Amino acid sequence: MERLTYIGRERGRLSVSGAPAGYDAYLAVEAAARRKGLVLFVAADDNHAVAAADAMRFFAPDVAVLPFPAWDCLPYDRTSPKPDIESARLSTLAALARRDKGSAPAVVVTTINAALQRVPPKSEIAQASFFARVGKDVEHDVLTAFLVKNGYAKASTVREPGDFALRGGIVDLWPPGTETPLRLDFFGSSLDAIRTFDAETQLSSGQIDQIELLPASEAPLDAQSISRFRAGYVATFGPASDDPLYESVSAGRKNQGMEHWLPLFHDHLDTLFDYAPDALVMLSHQTEEAKNARLELIKDYYETRRQFLREKREGEAKVNAPPYKPLPPEKLYLTDGEWKAAMGSRDVRDLSPFQAPESMRAVDAGGKQGRDFAPERAQGKTNIFQIAADHIGVSLKAKKRVLVATWSNGSAERIGGLLSDHGIAAIRQIDSWQEAAKLHDDAIGVAVLGLERGIEGPDFVIVSEQDILGERMAHAGRRQKRAQNFLQEASSLAPGDLVTHIEHGVGRFTGLQTIDVIGAPHDCLELVYDGGKLFLPVENIELLTRYGSDEGAQLDRLGGAGWQSRKAKMKQRVREIAGELIRIAAARELKQLPSTEPPAGLYDEFCARFPYQETEDQEKAIADAIEDLAKGRGDERDAGGARCADHIARPPALQELRHALCRLSVEGSPAFAVRGCEGSEGDEGRAGDGRCECRHRYPCVAGEGYRVQQSWPADRGRRAAFRRVAQGAAEGAEG
Repeated sequence: MERLTYIGRERGRLSVSGAPAGYDAYLAVEAAARRKGLVLFVAADDNHAVAAADAMRFFAPDVAVLPFPAWDCLPYDRTSPKPDIESARLSTLAALARRDKGSAPAVVVTTINAALQRVPPKSEIAQASFFARVGKDVEHDVLTAFLVKNGYAKASTVREPGDFALRGGIVDLWPPGTETPLRLDFFGSSLDAIRTFDAETQLSSGQIDQIELLPASEAPLDAQSISRFRAGYVATFGPASDDPLYESVSAGRKNQGMEHWLPLFHDHLDTLFDYAPDALVMLSHQTEEAKNARLELIKDYYETRRQFLREKREGEAKVNAPPYKPLPPEKLYLTDGEWKAAMGSRDVRDLSPFQAPESMRAVDAGGKQGRDFAPERAQGKTNIFQIAADHIGVSLKAKKRVLVATWSNGSAERIGGLLSDHGIAAIRQIDSWQEAAKLHDDAIGVAVLGLERGIEGPDFVIVSEQDILGERMAHAGRRQKRAQNFLQEASSLAPGDLVTHIEHGVGRFTGLQTIDVIGAPHDCLELVYDGGKLFLPVENIELLTRYGSDEGAQLDRLGGAGWQSRKAKMKQRVREIAGELIRIAAARELKQLPSTEPPAGLYDEFCARFPYQETEDQEKAIADAIEDLAKGRGDERDAGGARCADHIARPPALQELRHALCRLSVEGSPAFAVRGCEGSEGDEGRAGDGRCECRHRYPCVAGEGYRVQQSWPADRGRRAAFRRVAQGAAEGAEG
């Protein structure tokens, strides 16, 4: 039996060596395809899971990749997981609950933290759906009841997954598993249209014919679940007195952190393995160590919560906070014994990046980490791209498929061009592994594939960008924030001011509060958000900036995904603008003008007669302008700062020089024109009309201040005229 087929189909537990990061993703999708079923890939951490999922989509676009992340909060926390995290989890659980033996191959990508956590019962997830089609009758009350029961949060405006808003005959909602929110347009009780729309602009974009709504929260708030919670709470902790969690859930309101009491909302909980009983489980490298560390962490957090609760009951609490009554760890998480039992009854592959001897229950997958060019980079004097090209050439001669993995499309173009300059003739940019298989034997592919290290298989080689350029080049560091852009002291804020937190978005500052933290008072800024408050220590005030005008402003939801989504879109827009600026700068660099230099002597004498002291910025602009002229580049630079609205009188000599140069430049391109604002004192031209008092046209934009337009006269006659004008103006300069 072929090696990959053996790994995918063999029963029982196998140790699989030769499976480094990146190659393990290739093994997972190959196992799913050859097994014609489901693979459960368990990564050691979130970063590995995200990278593996991206690699799987590249290696096998036709194999469904279902992400199942862990909650993004600590065990026994007071905060809820983010809506987009719950959305992804519930979408995957619903897809697994609907699978049968004839379903297409798929891979569930999860982490050890998520695999250890108990989940809502499979029977409830399979039944908790709401189907609607355009043209059919849908009762508003039935739809609203489903949304409330399954954890959707009512909001004035839908901004993030799990929100819904009612506005007459229009219902906006953001179901789990969809990239954009949906707008349901009703005509009476008939569903007239279903449109997608942008959560930021609220503008409709496309249309769909039908939807299937899934739960938005793992903790439902229907009458039956609330009754079950109340009974379970009293049975576990005794009568409720001052617990806001009990009060909120009893009233049918969502409470921050209530998911940490998930067992009280259901009659029982399942595990992820119950949703995939026949799946092949692939455990990535160091999963066992990560599992032991997670179980130890859960135990520590539980014991700490128990200690705080005991101190509060005895009147010795050092922290004035509502009581936190934790459930035992075995109610929320798998125990070590349950984990071992689950692994013992399933087909399991323990993956390792290292080479090991083969045996009856051990097999070598044939992969290894690719070549790292760090030693060559350390030498400093070698051409790293030539060395990489030579390595690629050797691999091609060995009849191996070669692929270069980069971090972005820009990197792909740059790396491809550099390798082409060093002898690699046939380079094609590709989007999937299937496209790579269609390349000519002498061609290599360049793809956007986020591998930190390259990998080598029996018949292919993948060289990563980081292998060639190093980690510093592959991952851009964070840019240092300018201090003046941040608030410096709390006294600069007034109660009611809107501020923007770098991680949580727009909130309202209400004042300073002193909070007891582990028995010590601590000054914090109280920030109000939609759905909660944030207390920010005063020493972290640099995380805030002023929002500006509060006209039409809307507070972000604390812990929501709306702010992060807007930040991501703005970053994308900044990247687009940066790309356009780079394109303009490149075009400017390609445009060549005659190389000229200021006339020696006369120009220095003219500068010496200038009666004012230049600023540092002016001196730099002048020096850069002269340097550009010498290199034959033409552009514009600010060389002054008089604004049109300031009505600052210019020295008469400067006015005379400007108008004389204007006359000199009328019939052709400007000579060396000092541009000023229209509308300032001494000008007869109208503001913005582009004329000076000599009534000659010249390129001036009102309000821009003096500018130096670089285009030094190329011919000798025009340079001589410039010298005469400059000398005459200098002689008439007034102090």
